[in-house]
Amino acid sequence: MDFSLNETQNMVAQSIRDFSKRNITPHIMEWDEAQTFPVDTLKALGKLGMMGVLVPEQYGGSGLGYAEYVTAITEISAIDPSLGLSVAAHNSLCTGHILQFGNEEQKKEWLPKLATGELIGAWALTEPNTGSDAGHLRTTAKKDGDHWVLNGMKTFITHGKSGDVAVVIARTGEPNDNHGMTAFIIDKKTKGISAGKKLDKLGMRASETTELMLDDCRVHESNVIGEVGEGFVQALKVLDGGRISIASLGLGIAKGAFRASVAYAKEREQFGKPIAKHQAIAFKLANMATEIEAAELLTLHAAFLKDTGKKVSKESAVAKYYTSELAVRASNDAVQIFGGYGYTKDFPVEKFYRDSKLCTIGEGTSEIQKMVISREILK
Repeated sequence: MDFSLNETQNMVAQSIRDFSKRNITPHIMEWDEAQTFPVDTLKALGKLGMMGVLVPEQYGGSGLGYAEYVTAITEISAIDPSLGLSVAAHNSLCTGHILQFGNEEQKKEWLPKLATGELIGAWALTEPNTGSDAGHLRTTAKKDGDHWVLNGMKTFITHGKSGDVAVVIARTGEPNDNHGMTAFIIDKKTKGISAGKKLDKLGMRASETTELMLDDCRVHESNVIGEVGEGFVQALKVLDGGRISIASLGLGIAKGAFRASVAYAKEREQFGKPIAKHQAIAFKLANMATEIEAAELLTLHAAFLKDTGKKVSKESAVAKYYTSELAVRASNDAVQIFGGYGYTKDFPVEKFYRDSKLCTIGEGTSEIQKMVISREILK
């Protein structure tokens, strides 16, 4: 397997770098401080083809594979992880769920607008009392004629307020029944669905995260994704791909922190020479570089398996676990290399440090990844 960047990946990477210089880099700290979710920037990324990377061209998408998708999320995240998170959630969760499990009518209705960024997508599984234990969902959907009536509360929902459409998983059967949950596509203009509190976060502050309230929300049966009762099984398969997204996000954070550290270590002088010439710093950089290469190979291997239609549960969990933990280690080392300046908002590494922690929690904690990996190897 050749994991060197192909021509398309290089084009994706360069287009994101060019776009970011004009539209992202000048605003990073402004968005972070104010917790501003830059919807217009996301829509502009849609025009660039980054909001429907995996969506076939027949539905208005870029028609690319997971290798190109990894490149896109990594490059965005190396500049601003908040935007990397939002682009990843839109692509792999909401849009990805409809792409994988929607019927032809649903795909034709929703994918063209999601793929171009005309619509921003949200995906709602997590609830206040059901994070890792998603089998005990309390949000319910009751059949009423040709409609379903949804009631409950979701939380930690990316784009829960500003999103235009949400894929919501609700309980249609008994608790803890893997075939007792169903996925619904809900237009956010529908009566009975609304955003709750916007969460005030440590990092990823420019990526909107809110509660999502469902109060007698009536959804037509034509908006059921796949079969009734298959929502949880679908969600697990969506998360297999989503873990490649978070691996890419973590990889981007590690690369961003590393690049900043190398540049600073060459310029900053102590004891009469650049700190990069001191073994303590040089060895930190060597460790970071080595682990980044390992993380990239793990992520691209998972992407290769996904692109070739092979089972990817273990490999995506391995990539997500290793790379998300690396993001924390690398950004921590970056702050240490910058010293006191690394603890200030005048330099980029403190933001990488804050943003990195989400990678070990979102779309399955590191502990859940180890559970998935151990189950797969012990089968």
